[in-house]
Amino acid sequence: MAQHRQKSYADWVARIGQGALVLEVKGADGREYQVEIEAFWDDSPGGNVRVLFSIDDGGWSAFAPVCDSFLIAGDGTSAGE
Repeated sequence: MAQHRQKSYADWVARIGQGALVLEVKGADGREYQVEIEAFWDDSPGGNVRVLFSIDDGGWSAFAPVCDSFLIAGDGTSAGE
């Protein structure tokens, strides 16, 4: 998630409406995980962008994935955290 926080506001705005970005990553435990990343307007178009992460191992955790998110403001700073 840390590497995605480095992306610019403009990068995240461009992702809005594109659907979830789905990545397969190997965890430190050697297991494969599916990570879905989606960006959307948090309150209104042109405002803060919320970036949502959903992570699961393809097993039972797919029914209750680990989720986290952050907000990015138009000036590129973290918002609302």
